[in-house]
Amino acid sequence: MKLCSFQVQTPVGTFTRVGALSDQYFLDLNMAYARFLADQQEVQPYRLANAQVPPTMLEFLEGGPSTMAAARRAFGYVASLGPAVQGPEGETIWYHSASVRMIPPLPNPPSLRDFLAFEEHIAATSKKRGQPIPPEWYKAPVYYKGNHRTIIGPDEELAWPLKTAKLDYELELACVIGRRGHDISEREAPEYIAGYTIMNDFSARDIQFQEMACRLGPAKGKDFATAIGPCLVTPDEIPDLNALTMIARVNGEVWSQGRFGTIHWSFPQMIAHVSRGEAIYPGDLFGSGTVGGGCGLELDHYLNPGDIVELEIEPIGVLKTRIARVASE
Repeated sequence: MKLCSFQVQTPVGTFTRVGALSDQYFLDLNMAYARFLADQQEVQPYRLANAQVPPTMLEFLEGGPSTMAAARRAFGYVASLGPAVQGPEGETIWYHSASVRMIPPLPNPPSLRDFLAFEEHIAATSKKRGQPIPPEWYKAPVYYKGNHRTIIGPDEELAWPLKTAKLDYELELACVIGRRGHDISEREAPEYIAGYTIMNDFSARDIQFQEMACRLGPAKGKDFATAIGPCLVTPDEIPDLNALTMIARVNGEVWSQGRFGTIHWSFPQMIAHVSRGEAIYPGDLFGSGTVGGGCGLELDHYLNPGDIVELEIEPIGVLKTRIARVASE
């Protein structure tokens, strides 16, 4: 499935829902499951649907494999009934994409870890500093912890941050954890991945390198925003992760192109490393780090106010961000 989060405007407020993408439509999985239960003569379909297929993404992921299985059942059942199907009391189940607002597939991850997993990228950035790749990089996948409360989604605008003179994009794939685990082996790790999404780890390079000169960070140079989206694609939809092509465009011009299969540290290796001696939780977000050639730093070319940045990884889609035209403090 291609899972997403979207907002619906109603007379009594705005509601966030978990959906499954199908062509130009979003299927409300919670309401679809309520309809499925009602047709099975369940006397409390809404209560059970809220427990088994919750309406928001983090709760949905916390339900683990059983929630995912129930969502698939609901999707298949409602799809078989046709586009006119409604909820138990006439509620909308299918939404045209033009009638709702798409938001980050996971607006509130409990944590954000971004790795440095592509050898070509660290080789290029180390060369710029006149240094070799640190030998420690080959011993374990390293990462920093980002600001999980500044997540932005597809088609959002990014305000110009911190008066930076070197705003940069970073072309990444991310995985989202779907089960709680501790001391997970590399062999078992794929079972803990709920899905994959595109990630743009925006960076203010001048501020980042100033603070990292103190041998800590990055912090302020990245904490202002991380974009993810447009959807969360379950692993069964991507039979060969290594074959994925990763493309970055700025104002329609290709700036970066790479292949995920060039990664040195795999997501299972990241999961095994992070879970050693500590727990991972549903909704934890793991970024791959930048693919080789996948940022302006490697190209000596940075973003400007008014730019439109598009990251594309199929079958996930395109993650587009508009950079604000008017710089702000």
